[in-house]
Amino acid sequence: MKQLTIAERSIALDKDGFLEDLNDWSTEVAAALAVQEDIALSPEHWEILELLRAFYAEFQLSPATRPLIKYTALKLGPEKGNSMHLNRLFNGTPAKLAAKLAGLPKPTNCI
Repeated sequence: MKQLTIAERSIALDKDGFLEDLNDWSTEVAAALAVQEDIALSPEHWEILELLRAFYAEFQLSPATRPLIKYTALKLGPEKGNSMHLNRLFNGTPAKLAAKLAGLPKPTNCI
């Protein structure tokens, strides 16, 4: 089992690097996971991560790419709710990587 250590606290990760316990998520955890993915979290990233967490709170699932794009467009407008913007932020795998950084389960249709 993988571990992430933050401030001397061990956080369990699954084989794909997702949190074992969604309650372990914090902004510090997100930042540490982002470093592992070679991403420096910007305000644009945080906006999407917060949006994803709201989606999960509402629907109890992590959205696949298409629903993520539609939800982002609905909440933040078409200039942010499009595949080019999300792919740029999340290295071409927005649904999977953004869910991981947001502390959510892997979307069911992601490999």
